[in-house]
Amino acid sequence: MEHPGRVVDAHVHHWDPARTDWYPFLAAADTSLAAVGMPDADRMRRPYDQPTFLAEASRWNVEAYVHVTAAPEHFVAETAELARLAKETGQPRAIIGGVDGQGGAAGILAQLDAQAGAPGLRGVRASAGLDLDTDAGQALLGALQDRGLVYDLVVHPEGMEAAATALAAFPGLTVVVEHTGWPLAEDPEHAAVWRDGMARLAGLGSRVHCKLSGLAMTLHRIDAASFRPWVAHSLEVFGPARCLFASNFPVDGMFGSYDDLYGTYAQLVDELAAPARDALFAANAARIYRC
Repeated sequence: MEHPGRVVDAHVHHWDPARTDWYPFLAAADTSLAAVGMPDADRMRRPYDQPTFLAEASRWNVEAYVHVTAAPEHFVAETAELARLAKETGQPRAIIGGVDGQGGAAGILAQLDAQAGAPGLRGVRASAGLDLDTDAGQALLGALQDRGLVYDLVVHPEGMEAAATALAAFPGLTVVVEHTGWPLAEDPEHAAVWRDGMARLAGLGSRVHCKLSGLAMTLHRIDAASFRPWVAHSLEVFGPARCLFASNFPVDGMFGSYDDLYGTYAQLVDELAAPARDALFAANAARIYRC
């Protein structure tokens, strides 16, 4: 197994569980994570700041990383805070902010405007429950396309067909499918829906990419044999030029260390040529998120 020469980690969260207003899902009494396959989240209920992340990733030559919002209601303030951190330290090189549909189309545009001043803002992801077929969803996709921002798509297999239909109307929008399409189970029926949905999203063309992350949330383990079917199908339908590895730390860290995760990634693509490996570990993320 060969170490990649460099890493651009495309999905990292900084948080402090003590800030329960910002991160309510980290409160011990909250049960919302159980709905997405994480019934016991104790190992992610820890402060995760930049020094902690860089220490845990120290063996992997992380040249840059992308911070992805985790504050369901306070994403505007979180984006501003991350921009200040980047100004002080040079990292994160890119920020994926947030939006929600509670204020309708006008609210979506106001939320984007409120985050637009952050120099590292490269795009957003939407809070759970935003229907892309609504006026708010259409306003979001249109505004991101017009502004040259990335849409980090949070979708589960059952929602992929509808998402692909909505995204088809915005051919200039760059999309990153988060967490390998975020399957919620390993059973054959669910996996078949996932495979079909991933093929539909990949069929939208070169502007749609797949972030290879988050599998540990479903599998509750980190090893090459468990990851292989999911990563292999993603690489088959998207191709190495449209996939990018990411840690999803500290969430995926519930099931192993950063070394475990990136060692598994390296093992899975060890047979690829060096340029393809670099694309998966660094170059694709650097290009998509301009970092």
